[in-house]
Amino acid sequence: MLDLFLSAFVTLFVVIDPPGCAPIYAGLVSGATTRQASAMALRACLIAAAILLLFALFGEQLLGALHIELNSFRIAGGIMLFVIALDMVFEKRTQRREERAEKIKATPEVEDVSVFPMAMPMIAGPGSIATIMLLMGRAQGTEQTVVILAALAAVLVLTLVALIAAKPLMKLLGIQVEAVITRLLGVLLAALAAQYVIDGVKAVLG
Repeated sequence: MLDLFLSAFVTLFVVIDPPGCAPIYAGLVSGATTRQASAMALRACLIAAAILLLFALFGEQLLGALHIELNSFRIAGGIMLFVIALDMVFEKRTQRREERAEKIKATPEVEDVSVFPMAMPMIAGPGSIATIMLLMGRAQGTEQTVVILAALAAVLVLTLVALIAAKPLMKLLGIQVEAVITRLLGVLLAALAAQYVIDGVKAVLG
């Protein structure tokens, strides 16, 4: 069970990418007070948790209603995660997040960034939704399901900590260190994505 927890934790951590969300959030809440920034961070993580929990528990039924096999979703999800990994390695993902953040900052009437863009699509985006569904699809029994949900909860708690500590964290790490971490996580995610595709193809051919 520890191996399952660590595997799920690493996968979700890489996809949600708390270190990558932190600098973007710091930019979005630059004009807010510390209390306001913390409240928005908590709200964003709670909303993202609700979205991911919904897809974790009922995503497979949704696929069934659409007549999509889980193996097909596993292959498609693996390919999508691989694309995200390439973006992370070449810093395209960070660039898009920064551009999205600039658009939000340029709109004066938008003050609360907890729902958009933080909760969705930055935390509970297509990649994380696909990942939690893939992990839940591989879970066997209630115990493994609880372990995966615990891994999700742990990653979201770390995300909350990263968002709250975003400004001091960026001062501590610096832009160069953050870029190196993002690229390393991208390589790891590429390997995990390839494994998802391999598992899906094996299941289809087997």
